[in-house]
Amino acid sequence: MPASPASTKGRTGVLLVNLGTPDSPSTSDVRRYLNEFLTDARVIDMPAAVRYPLFRGIVVPLRAPKSAKIYQQLWDERGSPLLYHGLDLQKLVQEKLGKDYLVAFGMRYQNPSIESALQELRDAAVDRIIVLPLFPQYAAASTGSVQEKVMDIVKDWWVVPSISFISTFVEDPGFIGTFATLGKAEMAKHDYDHVVFSYHGIPERHVLKGSHKGYCKLGNCCNSYNKNNRYCYRAQCFETSRQLAAALGLGPEQYTTTFQSRLQSRLRDPWLQPYTDEVLKTLPGKGIKNVLAFSPAFVADCLETTIEVGEEFKEMFEQAGGGHWQLVPSLNSHPQWVQAVADMIRRN
Repeated sequence: MPASPASTKGRTGVLLVNLGTPDSPSTSDVRRYLNEFLTDARVIDMPAAVRYPLFRGIVVPLRAPKSAKIYQQLWDERGSPLLYHGLDLQKLVQEKLGKDYLVAFGMRYQNPSIESALQELRDAAVDRIIVLPLFPQYAAASTGSVQEKVMDIVKDWWVVPSISFISTFVEDPGFIGTFATLGKAEMAKHDYDHVVFSYHGIPERHVLKGSHKGYCKLGNCCNSYNKNNRYCYRAQCFETSRQLAAALGLGPEQYTTTFQSRLQSRLRDPWLQPYTDEVLKTLPGKGIKNVLAFSPAFVADCLETTIEVGEEFKEMFEQAGGGHWQLVPSLNSHPQWVQAVADMIRRN
């Protein structure tokens, strides 16, 4: 009986991507990271002739020493949390998916680079590549930038395998469920008067530039999540809040959706509102003394979660008369989140 021909079917490549981190908390490495990040045209959408001299010549030199001090607070014995949580996730998802998949991890800015991760998949001759930017809500400055970078790299490959992107996972039950599990664990330790869902901010113009047929009005249009606003960052944030609130058993009056990390003072135009730092200062005056805070735009703890929400906002809240401010940890490499990522990959 003749032998069956050998199968040519290879593995499926998976590329997990997060934003990026300096190689170290030194001023020089932070400056290098900020120069790459803040000159991305999808992050700072102004002409290159203005963007490069403004940020490389003025903003980054002024900001790098201050940011380096904050990164020094964030760094621990394993280094940058955003990096090691990403590597932990890569390892565990690889174990969960098994030998038919090859999982690589890259950063949009700095190291390990997207280019090095794609080269790993290319060297392994994977059949196809599934790219999962680790940003729950789509924004042109995050997910869109990753997609553009991937396409810019593979355009120079002579042989380009099939490539697909998971652009958003706002409604993914594993994503919502893991955050709910972590939130309930904190709620079991303390009684809270209110929940704040704080998302990374973006300029309002980014939302309007991506509006489908002028649908986005930065108002009640985000009260529902539908085909017209499914790629609107603001609408996705409000939908994440609604789904998380439902999973936690919260009514509309028991939580607030806010936006943090704005650069408004330098760019002089409005970012998505309401601003977290302004909202939290008003809460004690309303009798809200105990607040549980989530950062559902981040799947791994980093400067914006641990330092900004966990420490800086806590201090602001207490100075305004608040009693207890608690940050819910991010998903990191929680087993439920590892399973959710593996499930998203398999479904794709």
